[in-house]
Amino acid sequence: MERIVVAIDGPAGAGKSTISKIIAQKLNLKYIDTGAMYRAVTLKAIKNNLDLCNNNEISHMVKNSNISINDEKIFIDEIDVTEEIRMPYVNEKVSIVSAMPGVREVLKEKQRKMAENFNVIMDGRDIGTNVLKDANIKIFLTASVEERAKRRYKEMIEKGINTTFEDVFKDIENRDKIDSSRKANPLKKADDAVMLDTTGMKMNEVVDAIIKIIQDRM
Repeated sequence: MERIVVAIDGPAGAGKSTISKIIAQKLNLKYIDTGAMYRAVTLKAIKNNLDLCNNNEISHMVKNSNISINDEKIFIDEIDVTEEIRMPYVNEKVSIVSAMPGVREVLKEKQRKMAENFNVIMDGRDIGTNVLKDANIKIFLTASVEERAKRRYKEMIEKGINTTFEDVFKDIENRDKIDSSRKANPLKKADDAVMLDTTGMKMNEVVDAIIKIIQDRM
């Protein structure tokens, strides 16, 4: 039987991680949250007072970091950072760090290694266009900026993170701009990806739509 490799790309707040986790459980796939990996790297760089504009310095740090994902928890150097990487101060900086060519190259190899020999679902910004170019199922998940901001704001409030809708909206707009315009593997839909606009859709409807796409392709 052909190995199932699902690549899900899309902008910030599109629900990629939440949806991918549910689908991984339903279809017994290994889930790899690449966005969490970039957040973990950003958190470590901040805590180590590194220059967030220095590609060589950050890339060297990433190369010498141990990043792992286990049971939906992410660890960097054996430290569980699952909750802390979602804090606003990480949100503000993650697009800067993730735009660095050296960082993306190092993490791409780590991500590919994680996906080897598994039925896998991986989400991020450049999975179908760069990390898993040969994925047999590619989906570009998107929604309006307002819809994505509402979802992210609700998620952060539920976690007790103090923020405003206006700040979340601006952050998502800014991340869209950085992610789409960076030189190293910018956010874009792969030519062979299925576009799915989830504006106005409930989570279970999105899950069902993606599972149908996967089943139709297999």
